[in-house]
Amino acid sequence: MVERVSNHPAKATVGIIGGSGLYEMEGLEAVHEVWPETPFGRPSDAIVLGRLGGVAAAFLPRHGRGHRLMPTEVPARANIFALKSLGVERIISISAVGSLKEEIHPLDLVVPDQLVDRTRLRQNTFFGDGVVAHVGFAEPFCSRLSALLAEVAASTGATVHRGGTYVVIEGPAFSTRAESHLYRSWGASVIGMTALPEARLAREAEMCYATLACATDYDVWHETEAPVTVEMVVANLQKNVATSKRTLQQVIPRLEGHRSCSCGMALKDAIITAPDRVPAKAKERLAAIIGKYVR
Repeated sequence: MVERVSNHPAKATVGIIGGSGLYEMEGLEAVHEVWPETPFGRPSDAIVLGRLGGVAAAFLPRHGRGHRLMPTEVPARANIFALKSLGVERIISISAVGSLKEEIHPLDLVVPDQLVDRTRLRQNTFFGDGVVAHVGFAEPFCSRLSALLAEVAASTGATVHRGGTYVVIEGPAFSTRAESHLYRSWGASVIGMTALPEARLAREAEMCYATLACATDYDVWHETEAPVTVEMVVANLQKNVATSKRTLQQVIPRLEGHRSCSCGMALKDAIITAPDRVPAKAKERLAAIIGKYVR
């Protein structure tokens, strides 16, 4: 049973962003919900807090329970800021994607290492209004978290592809056939609608971010397979729920302790605005993110 709490001081170190159902994961203890307030509005839905293998985890349904939010409507800044305010240091994203390569079959899992941004309408930074930062984003996913995620996912018996480029489109419509062939010509591996701006915002917030991408279809490029439909995506994503849960059950208990990657220092040399020129309101608004650098 989930205890509903409107404003709770509880903390978590690991965040999971994905579809509904994760808060019901077997083995999750001391479960309750919180609605953190952020300078960017409310997150997509209540955040479910609990413990798995002794590690405090936070689960957030990206599109809201019942899938109420289009990819463009997902309040990514509020989601990432809310997780940051709860103490989350590592985020695992669970996403449905289309395959752009013959060898990545529907129901395979992909842990990508690169992104191509084809979105147009999304707020993709915490900064502005008097404070400017340019974070390094050459490697958009945390390599250490991604490697562990791929290793654990493979140990469940799933077919896992380590690495590859994830093309993020605006949606909500799927690609045209010409676009799908264009992305294949770029050498991209999968296509989806949700990894950005999440990954960029997570980097600005100095959080590790990795994606477990569940291939549900061959997009629209394949000559002998039917073009992607919502029915196809939902049916195959449901088949991958059990695999995703097994992976999370095994990986979360291993995500405790000091981070040895550079994600936790992403803002160290990124804030270009002189500290004495940062407006007081900006310092207050972004305290959870820039507080250790700008006082």
